[in-house]
Amino acid sequence: MCRNIKTLFNFEPPATEDEIHASALQFVRKLSGFNAPSKANEAAFNQAVAEVSDAARRLLTSLETTAAPRDREIEAEKARERSRARFG
Repeated sequence: MCRNIKTLFNFEPPATEDEIHASALQFVRKLSGFNAPSKANEAAFNQAVAEVSDAARRLLTSLETTAAPRDREIEAEKARERSRARFG
């Protein structure tokens, strides 16, 4: 899985459109192997990003949990700690 794709579910405030789009873009980049597609593949690439964004948005709005929403700052600090432990 791409390390740049972040968990977007159960945060307060909820994930933004920009966060959903960024995750979709990373996913399509990983699948296609393109960081930036050629002109010949640009339309298909952009369509895939739009479709993955739509699917992600539908998923996030349909999921349910009884857990308390997570705090973005606390989760970011946990990620920094994991990175320090892993890379020193």
